[in-house]
Amino acid sequence: MWEIIQANKRKSVILFIGMGACLILLGYLVGAVFFPPHGGVAGLFIAIFIWIVLSFVSFFGGDKILLSLSGAKEVTHDVHPQLFNIVEEMKIAANLPVMPKVYIIADPAPNAFATGIKPENYAVAVTAGLLSKLNRDELQGVVAHEMSHIMNRDVLFMTFAGILMGSIVLLSEVFLRGMWFSGGSSRRYRAKTSSGGGQAQIVILVVAIVVAILSPLIARLLYLAMSRKREYLADASAVRLTRYPEGLASALEKISSSSLNLASANKVMAPMYIINPLKAEGMKAVNVTSTHPPIDERIRILRNMQAGANYRDYQSAYSKVSHKEASFMPGSAVQDAERVEVRQPSPEVKKQQTNKEKVREVGDLIRAVNHYVFIACLCGMKIKVPPDFKKEKLACPKCGRVHQVPLAEFKEAAAVLAAGAAIGGKLGEKEAKPSIKEEKQIYKRVGTGWETFSCRCGKAMQISPSFRGSHMKCTNCNRTVDIE
Repeated sequence: MWEIIQANKRKSVILFIGMGACLILLGYLVGAVFFPPHGGVAGLFIAIFIWIVLSFVSFFGGDKILLSLSGAKEVTHDVHPQLFNIVEEMKIAANLPVMPKVYIIADPAPNAFATGIKPENYAVAVTAGLLSKLNRDELQGVVAHEMSHIMNRDVLFMTFAGILMGSIVLLSEVFLRGMWFSGGSSRRYRAKTSSGGGQAQIVILVVAIVVAILSPLIARLLYLAMSRKREYLADASAVRLTRYPEGLASALEKISSSSLNLASANKVMAPMYIINPLKAEGMKAVNVTSTHPPIDERIRILRNMQAGANYRDYQSAYSKVSHKEASFMPGSAVQDAERVEVRQPSPEVKKQQTNKEKVREVGDLIRAVNHYVFIACLCGMKIKVPPDFKKEKLACPKCGRVHQVPLAEFKEAAAVLAAGAAIGGKLGEKEAKPSIKEEKQIYKRVGTGWETFSCRCGKAMQISPSFRGSHMKCTNCNRTVDIE
């Protein structure tokens, strides 16, 4: 699939130049309108400066900006072990050099996206709603789809596009709102017209307004229509990685059937998600401004892959469903004759949950991402403690049993360690850590839901409902805690 990688690099350059040209033209016209007669030159240089700065920002921090805009928070293996295991499996299958970082968006709407410019910055973000709605095979299909975007370098293209498009939309909005609310500029045009040379200023004003309206549309067309087939290619690559087309097909079906809106969704980031998160726009017929191919068509293609899970099998299913004989696959993929058998579904199927249980699971996952602590009482009550809770002890509202809040414990432990460091210095620190590793600790689970306990070093550790292991490792002191 090297052709896809090269094509996406070329598209990134074209996009970089095309959107830069839109930004520079818009900057020149804004300067000419607000600061005539020579303000256009100043606006041109300011726009070039903005373009250069945004390009550096996109390259060195674009992924962080997009993750921040989406409200995604990086999580550890303890929060959702199954998700981490699947990401690691797909990383190995895709032969990526670095394990992508894992983020969870605290939102009940099911969706996911990937981002990153360089391998060390790659990240996969999924919503809490997606984790509670999908079984393992379906979640693996979604992660494989996002991993395919990373493997094919789609994320490079989309991250650059998102930042540059956002800047064009912002500059256009500032100009149009400034024209609407400011009466000073219109007075300047009337003065210029009465003193001669006003015809040129009127022409510049009209052109500036037209460009300010059209530039976001042109940028959006460049952003979306240039590579819509990337979703088909990501689906094909995902099936190649998982060898199970039904997993991704079923996941797309469940995500598209959800009536929930993603709170952090916006037009800049919409194309990055596996399914358009803007429901009103996603329900429209596909046209040149559509962010994604039709969901029904993608699902039917996947379910027509009965012969195998190779790229050629996907191309055959695509031709059958879309009635288009022309191949959109790169030459190396179509010529790959390796037989890839479709595997059987995983024996680990998620049990059917009631709506009440699903809502509770989503809520608990959102709280875990937001650093809530879960205390499982022996009476069966699960107490959810917010991160800003100040008391050291808490009584169970059901049975009255008093519990020690782990937050207070690790605050106290941090103070003890700090005092020890001040007295013993670095040498004492080095001598203390091996003894911590050697000590054994056992935690007995109370139930099967979320639970929080403290490592002996003071670090709060959380067990999720999907945890099936026999031990956990503390990220602070490296101690192994046995789970019973």
